[in-house]
Formats: sequence, structure tokens, C-alpha cells
Amino acid sequence: MEKENIYYSTGKRKTSIARIWLTPGSGGIVVNNKPVDEYFKIESLKGMVKQPHVKGRVVGGGVAGQAGAIRHGITKALILANPDLRKALKKAGFVRRDARVKERKKYGQKGARARFQFSKR
Repeated sequence: MEKENIYYSTGKRKTSIARIWLTPGSGGIVVNNKPVDEYFKIESLKGMVKQPHVKGRVVGGGVAGQAGAIRHGITKALILANPDLRKALKKAGFVRRDARVKERKKYGQKGARARFQFSKR
């Protein structure tokens, strides 16, 4: 395998960070040294990731955030491999990083937005 045919990128979602290596091959996906079907048990998360032959390492967050981070990393690697794909990937909504993260809990409150019940008497 030639060095110039390997494309590396980083994808992020919530608190997950995925390092992606895109290589020519059989079209298999390996996440943290496990096949994608073994790593992601939920079918919708598997569908989020299915693309060309990919090797990835992902840390942090939960499974949904990790799947989103892998998808983002694959998109960036595909754009490096073939810049003509950018327009189609952007139209599908894969290029932009999903910046939504959990809002922190505020002091004196039950949660980020939830309050303790108010009692006048």
C-alpha cells in the first residue's frame, strides 16, 4: 500500500473525537480494532458510519456521539481524497460539525433548565 493513498482526518461530535484513516481496500470498517457491526450494536448507528474502507480510533462520549464523530471524520477524509465530493457531501449535511453539546447544570437549580418547585407558603 502506498503512503499517498492513505488519507487521515479527525472528526468530532459532542465530547467524542474520532481519528480516521481512509485507505483503498475491501470497504470494511474497523473501529477501535473491532468490526463496525461488533462495536455499534444499534442499527441506526451502523448506518451512520457505513462508507469506504475505514480504520478509526474513537475516544470520549457515548455511542451516538462516537458514531457522529466517525461520520464527520470519514467526510473530511473523503474530501481530502476527492475535493469534487465536497458539494454533494455539503448538500447532504455531512461537512458541518454538529456543535450541539449538553448544557451544564446551574447552581441553585435542579438541572440546566429545570428548577426546583416553587412554594409560596
